[in-house]
Amino acid sequence: MTEGKARSSVPLLVVGLALMLGLTVYPALLAGSDGRADHLAALAAFWAMSAAFVRGVGFVPLSLLPRVLLGAPAVPVALLLAAWRLC
Repeated sequence: MTEGKARSSVPLLVVGLALMLGLTVYPALLAGSDGRADHLAALAAFWAMSAAFVRGVGFVPLSLLPRVLLGAPAVPVALLLAAWRLC
């Protein structure tokens, strides 16, 4: 296996921690206008959190699909998807 140039990313770690703490303390953020849980918004928010943690600690998957789904560009995409679902 070859060594990559993966480095940790403090901003992504902060995003991951903010999502983790914010959604733990106030899960109603992922509720729709009717007060019911929006599961697709939750999926997108937790995808963003997972991608932020994975890339934030400096891990870069070797396989293409996990690299795309858990890379740094996936974080804003997933956050925008969650925000779009909740608006």
